[in-house]
Amino acid sequence: MCVKGMITDIQHASIHDGPGIRTTVFLKGCPLHCVWCHNPECIAFEPQLLWYPEKCIGCGKCEEGCFSGAKVICGKEMTVEEVFEEIMLDKPYYTGNGGVTVSGGEPLAQPEFTLALLKKCRENHIHTAIETCLYIYHEEIFKHCDLIMADLKIWDEEKHKQYTGVSNKSIIENFKKLDKLNIPFIMRTPVIEGITDVEVKEISRFAKTLKNIQKYELLPYHPLGITKARALGIQQERFKEITNMEALKRYADL
Repeated sequence: MCVKGMITDIQHASIHDGPGIRTTVFLKGCPLHCVWCHNPECIAFEPQLLWYPEKCIGCGKCEEGCFSGAKVICGKEMTVEEVFEEIMLDKPYYTGNGGVTVSGGEPLAQPEFTLALLKKCRENHIHTAIETCLYIYHEEIFKHCDLIMADLKIWDEEKHKQYTGVSNKSIIENFKKLDKLNIPFIMRTPVIEGITDVEVKEISRFAKTLKNIQKYELLPYHPLGITKARALGIQQERFKEITNMEALKRYADL
């Protein structure tokens, strides 16, 4: 059976999405709509056009394809085999603990593709990891992961609904279920001043009740999503970047 997924991007030689040198496969589609999302092009499940007018050179050849990068189609359907061919280009560099990370978007929102890709990597002795909001629980996928990186963005449920569009009840329960699988995982919180930074203490208390957690990470906010949101015709608020996170890190220390 030919399993296909909607892919946003495949990033080679990544050092920011798990241990070692990795290939990060970004899937399209996410059940959350975080107001600060740095990958807004990964929220919708269907292909989208990103328009960067400042890059347009007025060549009049749009129908032939945009040579200046002013018009970019985001989202391409690919088979597991096609993606795996891209992954294999990086395999010589997976020394130590490098490997593949499936990200997004939300990889659990495309479960058939994610599972098939992780199985393919495991069969070829490649370290596997996923980045997830954990709104969806999929035990079989988790069991094919060597590492899980999962977000708990906000502890207060109403506040979570306000800034992500969904309740966090299932996310918290999914962390508890995940902890029973004896799979190493990392809990992460994006730090947004006045929104998530004040939640860190409560989240850290919860993290300390979990036995298989490797660490609790704080991810500084960055405004990289603003330009991409504008290219999608979406207005995204710019939040203040926190440069001194030492006080918060005291709460996050496990």
